Amino acid sequence: MIEIHSAQELVHSLLKAGDALVVVDFYSPGCGGCKALHPKICQIAKLYPNTIFLKVNYEEMKTMCHSLHIHVLPFFRFYRGAEGRVCSFSCTNATIKKFKDALTKHGNERCSLGSAKGLDESELRILASIGEISVNSPLLYPKEGKSEDLVLESNDFSGVWSLAINNSRGLMQDLI
Repeated sequence: MIEIHSAQELVHSLLKAGDALVVVDFYSPGCGGCKALHPKICQIAKLYPNTIFLKVNYEEMKTMCHSLHIHVLPFFRFYRGAEGRVCSFSCTNATIKKFKDALTKHGNERCSLGSAKGLDESELRILASIGEISVNSPLLYPKEGKSEDLVLESNDFSGVWSLAINNSRGLMQDLI
C-alpha cells in the first residue's frame, strides 16, 4: 500500500494510474475498526497485483478528507481510468464481503477511452479553493478543451448535413 501525504499526491496518483483500478483506503491510526481491518486489506491487496492500493491517514489529511466528504472510517473509494470514481463505501471486518465484492466487480482488467479522470472536477475545485492543490494546477485544466471538441473541430460536417437535407427533400418530392 502506498501512503498518500498530500492532496496533490492523491490527485497525481489517480491520474497516473491509467486504466488500473485504484483503491483508496481512508483510515485513522486510532480507529479500532481501521486497525482490525488493515491486515485483511493487505492480504487482499496481494491477491490483486494489478490494482493500486493507496492509503490516506485521516488525522494527517483531515482538511482534504472533509472536503471529499469522508466522515466515517474506515472508508474506501475505488477509481478506474476515464470512469473516475466507480464506488465508495465504509466497511468493517464484519462487512468485509462488501470490499471483496467491489474488488470482484471492478477489478477486472479493461481499457477505457480517454485519460484517467481521478477526482471529480467539483472535488478538485474545492481542494484548490482551500489551498490543498494549486489553483493553476494543470490537473484542474488538463487539456485546452475536451476530446469531443477536438474531434468536432477537426472535421467539417456542414457539407454532409446539407447533402442529407437536399437528399431528403428529393426523396420527399419523389414520394409525392
